[in-house]
Amino acid sequence: MEIYILRHGIAVDRGTPGYKKDGDRPLTEDGIEKIRQVAEAMLAMELKFDLILSSPYVRAAETAKIVAGELDEEVTFTNFLLPEGNPLELIREINDNKPQSVLLVGHEPDLSRLISLLISGDSEAAIELKKGGLSKLTAEKLMFGQCATLHWLLTPKQLRSLR
Repeated sequence: MEIYILRHGIAVDRGTPGYKKDGDRPLTEDGIEKIRQVAEAMLAMELKFDLILSSPYVRAAETAKIVAGELDEEVTFTNFLLPEGNPLELIREINDNKPQSVLLVGHEPDLSRLISLLISGDSEAAIELKKGGLSKLTAEKLMFGQCATLHWLLTPKQLRSLR
């Protein structure tokens, strides 16, 4: 299985008037443009997904919808990708769908902890996934703990250069 992990794009700052809840914060105009460029790079890389799972928070949902639109795919929302989501339940949801290739769109520090968990069995490896950054892992069998190999972790700038 190929597991791609994408952090949402640049969102309006916490405390911005009009956005009382963290989950309501949308992408900024710059964030939208940069995610469009990341999506174009993903298209140029010929990435395809059997399943796109996203946090339902606005900034992650917008990120996932931009990517899905560029790749002509659908998005499924899951609360297991919310901040402080349950990685065991997320893994169960992925396995229940039996994808060969899955894209996960969510938040930090949870995504870096998930990458760490899957490649080392511990969630404390020092991994930094920038806003709009994308990583690729593979696993014969996805499970809670060390089961995957990290192939690459690209910054948004590196991705945009691939378009």
